[in-house]
Amino acid sequence: MFNSSELPDCFYQNQPVLIPPLTPTPNHSLYLSNLDDQKFLRFSIKYLYLFKKSVSVDILKYSLSRLLVHYYPLAGRLRPSSADDNQKLEVDCNGEGCIFAEAFMDFTSEDFLLLSRKPNRSWRKLLFRVEAQSFLDIPPLVIQVTNLLCGGMIICAGINHCICDGIGSSQFLQAWAHITTKPSHDLPTQPFHTRHLLKSRNPPFVNFPHHGYIKNKDSHSDNPMALNHYLQSQPLVPTSLTFTSSHILRLKRQCFPSLKCTTFETLASHTWRSWVKSLDLSPSLNVKLLFSVNVRKKVIPEIPQGYYGNGFVLGCAESFVKDLTSNNLQHGVKLVQHAKSSLNDDNVRSMIDLLEDKTVKTDLSTSLVISQWSKLGLEDLDFGEGKALHMGPLTSDIYCLFLPVIGDDNAITVLVSVPESVVGKFEYYMKEDFWDKEANGNGYHFQEI
Repeated sequence: MFNSSELPDCFYQNQPVLIPPLTPTPNHSLYLSNLDDQKFLRFSIKYLYLFKKSVSVDILKYSLSRLLVHYYPLAGRLRPSSADDNQKLEVDCNGEGCIFAEAFMDFTSEDFLLLSRKPNRSWRKLLFRVEAQSFLDIPPLVIQVTNLLCGGMIICAGINHCICDGIGSSQFLQAWAHITTKPSHDLPTQPFHTRHLLKSRNPPFVNFPHHGYIKNKDSHSDNPMALNHYLQSQPLVPTSLTFTSSHILRLKRQCFPSLKCTTFETLASHTWRSWVKSLDLSPSLNVKLLFSVNVRKKVIPEIPQGYYGNGFVLGCAESFVKDLTSNNLQHGVKLVQHAKSSLNDDNVRSMIDLLEDKTVKTDLSTSLVISQWSKLGLEDLDFGEGKALHMGPLTSDIYCLFLPVIGDDNAITVLVSVPESVVGKFEYYMKEDFWDKEANGNGYHFQEI
């Protein structure tokens, strides 16, 4: 058995290759909406899948080249939309191709599962690192298939967030698995490329306050006391806790019957409050919870099925620390519900228009950001040898992820990195509602999560 928490090195027998679309694709510039190219999203979403049995690399390469005929923007390259404006991005759909790396690791799937609860920096070697001058020079799609000693494999995919959101990247990955296992079948969903449905109005009209954003000149990020600055300056370590349906029901009971709430609203509020408590913040500080909200059905006209671009906005709940930490869970749940309900067509259009001002950026100064991966179907990927034993992010950072639990559709794993000095406190506050008073009154029994 492997005894270190660090992964061994990958062995590359060959240099990575470019996989272009199998047949010629349209050669044009793809417009990106203001939701696509905001600076907050200028990174790649990095997915990691562990499979018990490997699939032929040649089969995976061929199916990927076929799929890129349909998803041809992912075979292109990002670039500024004009020589004198690098704030607005577009995709040069030139068919250059994605990067595909093949590696071997002296490691087994069982070894990896022992480490899988908490990602660490050594996992980064599972996705080929592209040496590039800037974010724009990295191809939008980078794939690495790592074959394991036991006959299993790890597939990692880095997908540029400016081109795909979580729903879109799940759609792409599911299509890759589909075309691999059923090469004679049509895709279950045809990709919808056009982003003009989320284009800003002319002239822009910002008629709502959008508390999840600030202008650069109003930013407190240069203030040493700013929360985000503090977090970025600390050694961060991942913490991971899994909540079963019974745990979530127990949290919901703090709100019932006076307040009905969803699983996300409940768990997001609980995580936000626990995170704030663990950081010992000033009671008068205004803290925010930013969370992704799918707006494909909220805008008019509705976004067509198959839209794989960024069709989400950030909902924003905010509270003073003293109110969030001294009140019961209902306080945070109501704030999350209000933030969600306010996101109608008018509000979303106003937000898109706000982002025409390139001095506006996401307010991370005192915010926890939650992204929900647990309802995207990411865990259902099957390339022909069974579904994944593990799926999750390649790395963990200060953004909080709600992850699916393999084998339990009703459970959610909460993964977030926090300063090493507060890990114990954060986990304590996340668990404190699950201590059961024993019948004899002599102590507490912890219901494990």
